[in-house]
Amino acid sequence: MDESQRRKLLDVMGIETWHPRLSPPLMEDAEAMPIPAETSAEPLDKAWETLAAEVRACTRCALHTCRTQTVFGTGCREADWLIIGEAPGEQEDLQGEPFVGRAGQLLNEMIRALGLKRSDVYIANVLKCRPPENRNPLPEESQACEGYLHRQIALVQPKIILAVGQVAARNLLKTTLTIGNLRGRVHQYQGVPVVTTYHPAYLLRASLEKRKAWDDLKLALNTCQSLAKQS
Repeated sequence: MDESQRRKLLDVMGIETWHPRLSPPLMEDAEAMPIPAETSAEPLDKAWETLAAEVRACTRCALHTCRTQTVFGTGCREADWLIIGEAPGEQEDLQGEPFVGRAGQLLNEMIRALGLKRSDVYIANVLKCRPPENRNPLPEESQACEGYLHRQIALVQPKIILAVGQVAARNLLKTTLTIGNLRGRVHQYQGVPVVTTYHPAYLLRASLEKRKAWDDLKLALNTCQSLAKQS
């Protein structure tokens, strides 16, 4: 992506051009053990196929009675970046893919502003089924889907996780803190750096928070680049 394209993308988000720093950020919970690799003798493609089939047939919570279809995930299965959202919305439920509505369009712009394409990252949700009226997931619903998300993370083996929205951040980090208290620093999920930021749907309603969201993306990018220099 050339500089003029990057500036146009940043203009879409309503933020100024920036220049990333490569200094290593402070990480929380740095003593956590690295995320375990997939230990099954099953080939990787087969492991993905098995997991996707389990999700399609899932009846672990009541949401299976009102879904059009499950929303498994999309993108590069060997991506450095894993983006985790909350739950499918109406369009996601209809199309079977996460982040395809207006929020998805903004997320795509955010990804491209980082110098990446949507196909370069892997995108998944905490929930694989849409909650009625797009309400927040119930604890038992998140718990029912938790194993699926953990297996996706283990299969992708990302270098960094971007948790977008309070629901995703709280479920991944097992905390009750608000997104305002979680953002701005690097957390850990089993040895993988986690950066939290606002959900694109919220940013569409609160455009003044886009600057903070861009700061979060810079933090995530700097973290990823720092780790790459260390390897």
